[in-house]
Amino acid sequence: MPRAPSKTKGRTAPRGREDPAVRRRRARAILTRLAKANPDWGPTLEFSTPFELLVATILAAQAHDEHINQVTRVLFAKYRGPADYLRVPVEELERDVHATGFFRMKAKAIRGASEQILTEFGGEVPGDMDSLVRLRGVGRKTASIVLGNAFGVPAIAVDRHVDRVATRLGLTRKGADGIEAELRSLYPRKDWVKATWNLVLHGRRICTPTPKCPVCPISDLCPYPKKTKAARTSRPAPRPGSPARRTR
Repeated sequence: MPRAPSKTKGRTAPRGREDPAVRRRRARAILTRLAKANPDWGPTLEFSTPFELLVATILAAQAHDEHINQVTRVLFAKYRGPADYLRVPVEELERDVHATGFFRMKAKAIRGASEQILTEFGGEVPGDMDSLVRLRGVGRKTASIVLGNAFGVPAIAVDRHVDRVATRLGLTRKGADGIEAELRSLYPRKDWVKATWNLVLHGRRICTPTPKCPVCPISDLCPYPKKTKAARTSRPAPRPGSPARRTR
């Protein structure tokens, strides 16, 4: 005798069983709500040129964007283009980016990318993925941020926040190598940059390592099994008929 179909009304289907069309509709509903909750979505690093965004994104590794903006306001006044980063001794550049952390590695990456931009790309940051990832210190995440925000080329950037949020939402499998490709398949190209920043901001503000599920605007669309509950703020009222506590 065949089993009766299980009732899933009111519950989000697990990632592995969810029909692709249903998951796509849920993903787009999630983005609509997140965009409403984060009307300020967009790049959080300050820049005025593609090269400045490239440098800022390299510096932002393992650091907060607000802190990087404080550093680059001074840095970009001193270093106007790729050649400026090569004119100073590496020790001087290391001092200038010391506050961002991992300063030796970052200074080396910036100088290496600057040299490649001058020798291979005529002094201009390339505007395509294949060329960008050839630059020292530039992976797909950095390249996607530069493409989407400096060149207006649709791209999805996957950082630790996007990884965490997309996995908890069941939009991709935990540990999947193709998170970027899976997210691209869920959203139209015109929404790739929008999806990136809304997932980033949601991961920073609400879906942190210990998520703030009680105030999450998409909690009912999320299948994450370890949702947190609201903390109690007051002592529960005594049950009817229970003796009152004496005060000394």
